[in-house]
Amino acid sequence: MSRFESRWNPQAPAALQRREAVLARLAALRALEDRAAAASARSRPVFEKRGQLLPRERVALLLDPGSAWLPLATLAGYLYDVTDPARSVPGGGMIAGIGQVSGVRCMVVASDSGIEAGAIQPMGLEKILRVQEIALQNRLPFVHLVESAGANLMRYRVEGFVHGGSLFRNLARLSAAGIPVITVQHGSGTAGGAYMPGLSDVVIMVRARSRAFLAGPPLLKAATGEIATEEELGGAEMHCSVSGLGEYLAEDDRHALALAREVLATIDWPPQPAARAATPPLYPADDLLGLISDDLRQPVDMREVMARLADGSELLEFKPLYGAATLCAQARIEGRPLGLISNNGPIDVAGANKATHFIQWMCQLGHPIVYLQNTTGYMVGKDSEQGGMIKHGSKMIQAVTNATVPQITLQCGASFGAGNYGMCGRGYAPRFLFTWPQARTAVMGGEQAARTMQIVTEAALARKGQIPDPQQAQTQFEQIVAMFEAQADVFHTSALLLDDGVIDPRDSRAVLAQCLALCAEAEARPVRPMQFGVARM
Repeated sequence: MSRFESRWNPQAPAALQRREAVLARLAALRALEDRAAAASARSRPVFEKRGQLLPRERVALLLDPGSAWLPLATLAGYLYDVTDPARSVPGGGMIAGIGQVSGVRCMVVASDSGIEAGAIQPMGLEKILRVQEIALQNRLPFVHLVESAGANLMRYRVEGFVHGGSLFRNLARLSAAGIPVITVQHGSGTAGGAYMPGLSDVVIMVRARSRAFLAGPPLLKAATGEIATEEELGGAEMHCSVSGLGEYLAEDDRHALALAREVLATIDWPPQPAARAATPPLYPADDLLGLISDDLRQPVDMREVMARLADGSELLEFKPLYGAATLCAQARIEGRPLGLISNNGPIDVAGANKATHFIQWMCQLGHPIVYLQNTTGYMVGKDSEQGGMIKHGSKMIQAVTNATVPQITLQCGASFGAGNYGMCGRGYAPRFLFTWPQARTAVMGGEQAARTMQIVTEAALARKGQIPDPQQAQTQFEQIVAMFEAQADVFHTSALLLDDGVIDPRDSRAVLAQCLALCAEAEARPVRPMQFGVARM
């Protein structure tokens, strides 16, 4: 492989302007994440009175000190709890991420019980379903720190109840696949929430704090007239000594987390396979802040991005003279081999064929593929259509869909039209999908959508012999642009779980390295699947 010679000047006025714009977006992202932490922390007096730790303190104590933590979906549900941007609290009411516990890389999920007592929010449900799927794909032990008021009955939606069953189904799938499911029951688990410990392999309960029952005292009395205390129905001591729902009885949160660490230490989960020794890129990660403009019509050579991710900035470009607007290159990140696919313009016929060939080549080698999305879509026009753009683009989509190696997507800039599909967007189930703060996702740009509707409207009026009203046409144009731009914004798409998180571009190499290590670990790890998950005895 040859070293890429960068032509980028990070001190150019345009680069500095782009850098400031990205930093402003990152500041807005961090402010929203801090808002969720602050909202949870406002419950500290209540938690301290009960002798409990706050949810983020629980996660911090569970994880190995100084180990890497990859947070997931921190913007989930933003503007879906309330529509006021100044009041909305993102995160979906839960904390989720990948971290190391007693030397074992795990998926960790914690109810954010400092917010609405941990009641499950609609996008919080989508978030936990997504991280369960990540755990299953990557063979990650699933550690769940539970303290939830269940569903908020004042906001009851029947679809939430029905789809909520998938949460429990996934716990059963994880266990049956041979992946440990460990629950620390810090507080209540009522009704459906009681099945979280019920479908776990190991359950740790906290004396005088843990509760798990299908019907709490109020519902029990309303349904049957029976009167019972919370401890009689579902207390920690009862479950650990009578029902058998709990394996371990802890004295407090700290003791419970220590027990969880002991359990993880004993599962003898194989460590990740070693990677080849790596050399850092020749160019600083800080350059990534200024490479892509907020105005996605401004071109960028995505090789410059690749060179700031790859070991030693070394790239072996595949078919460099053919389909030149579609970039395919072999490289290494932290010693692990991979294929990189990106865009320096629309995907044309040659580019689609080239990408299809490259994807199959990576599958033959067994190398993961990383897509660096920055595309306005597939090429349109008479020549393109006559050249078979549809069938050649379809071949590329076939290859992406059926690739036999892990695929990871990083949306760096534009992700428009069918280019989102051909470059392994969310609908194509990449193992991981992260976005940069300036990324945009849409079926087309706002101005293109508005212009299209304007042409359609004018044609419809002409058929009726009517003349369009210029002021009305301009109003419609502006409304369509605003609608598309708002929905294309990364804060909106991330709130909908259309990615696994918005990341600082400077962290891209570290995030990709962690994802590649997870994929390699999953491939190498032997598991012992069973016909059913571990049944509680």
